Amino acid sequence: MAEKTVETQFGALTLREENGALTALRWGIAAQEDCTDLLERAAEQLREYDAGAREAFDLPLHVHGSELQRAVCAAIYAIPFGETLTYGEIAGALGVPAQAVGRACGGNPIPVIIPCHRVMGAKGLTGFSGAGGVETKVALLRHEGAGSFLI
Repeated sequence: MAEKTVETQFGALTLREENGALTALRWGIAAQEDCTDLLERAAEQLREYDAGAREAFDLPLHVHGSELQRAVCAAIYAIPFGETLTYGEIAGALGVPAQAVGRACGGNPIPVIIPCHRVMGAKGLTGFSGAGGVETKVALLRHEGAGSFLI
């Protein structure tokens, strides 16, 4: 397992690589800094996203967890930059309850890259599992131009 920290306007983000794929992104600084081709590429893409020069990530990802967790993360990953979906919309597409989507979204191990900040409740803004909670979610949505409904 290798890790690398990237400083962004959303805080310090630590990427984790295992077996040639990204498996986690967390807020905070890595205990040790590693240098692999994948971590360098992921760090560069995060910097580009942070600078407003990238809208989609092109990286190998591996989501540990149940089939549902992986399916929800795949659905979230497909939400385009600057757009949002509701838990209910994802649930309808997957044929599962919205609450199950909410739990899986909250357990997303690779936030920002798998953009769970783009998932909303039926009545609008909901929580966010990343550091800073809903304030970070709002910052990410505004960064993508998807926060106009918040005004």
